[in-house]
Amino acid sequence: MDTYDLITRNAEEVVTDEEVRDLAADPEGKRAYVGYEPSGVLHLGHLLTANKLIDLQEAGMEVVVLLADVHAYLNGKGTFEEIRETAEQMKAQFIAYGLDEESTEFVYGSEFQLDDDYTLDLHELELSTTMNRAQRAMAELQSGETAKVSHLVYPLMQALDIEYLDLDLAVGGLDQRKVHMLAREELPELGYDSPPCLHTPIVADLTSGEGKMSSSEGVTISMEDATEDVEEKVNSAFCPPTRDPEGDLENPVLELFEYHVFPRFEEIVVERPEKYGGDLTYESYESLAEDLESGELHPADAKSTLATYLDELIEPGREKLREIRD
Repeated sequence: MDTYDLITRNAEEVVTDEEVRDLAADPEGKRAYVGYEPSGVLHLGHLLTANKLIDLQEAGMEVVVLLADVHAYLNGKGTFEEIRETAEQMKAQFIAYGLDEESTEFVYGSEFQLDDDYTLDLHELELSTTMNRAQRAMAELQSGETAKVSHLVYPLMQALDIEYLDLDLAVGGLDQRKVHMLAREELPELGYDSPPCLHTPIVADLTSGEGKMSSSEGVTISMEDATEDVEEKVNSAFCPPTRDPEGDLENPVLELFEYHVFPRFEEIVVERPEKYGGDLTYESYESLAEDLESGELHPADAKSTLATYLDELIEPGREKLREIRD
């Protein structure tokens, strides 16, 4: 796989393709980042972007992980001391999951977001950004939650973070697209460059194939889950043997194979008794998806295999959590 293909593997969107191709032509020493609000145990949403960071490290880029403690404080996630404790746990889990410690820089937002220069630039953004534009970039509020001024400032800070971290590529889930577009529009007004962006997909809800997987509703898989929990959640997942002809539903089991398993394993083995055809071996996601569609691979066998490989991926982080809590 060439460098450009590795950098863009499983990307839902690249902004712009020309800019990212230029990065791929000379990736050594270039800096990419994802920002995470310290929120507890890592789950598959975090790990999807972490998979992309691992790709970028393999391509030769340096990775910056922003542990956004000020953002978390603005979101009412606790005191700075509580948030820092959570952030340290997340940092340990990311390393256990597979981020290369030597080429990963973990940065707390409070290390630079409270400085005078940053604060003045933030005020400049507040002056130049309309209320409507900031609202469009806001994260979706939870049901019943009332918007606060901090919710409007939040995306402006996210945009400014990209400049202050001296980045060459901003990475995030597709739900971060509005923030990144805000950064591309507004940072040049402060004399800064527009950042290239790469957006990873959003995995569908495990149980229905609709919407998106949500940790807030308890339908995701996290590093806190025991092997039995992973198996139970995957076995109850929505996995139709054929594609939805209307295109309204996704297959979360296939999505997890595509975005989580195949990027981390060279070969996937589906273990089956000889009376059911014996083991199946896959070296590509496409061949597994085709076999599920054709009926060669039964949904139950796909689920049990997925649970096995997901469990192997999260086990190091699960063990790290045990060490921290003990």
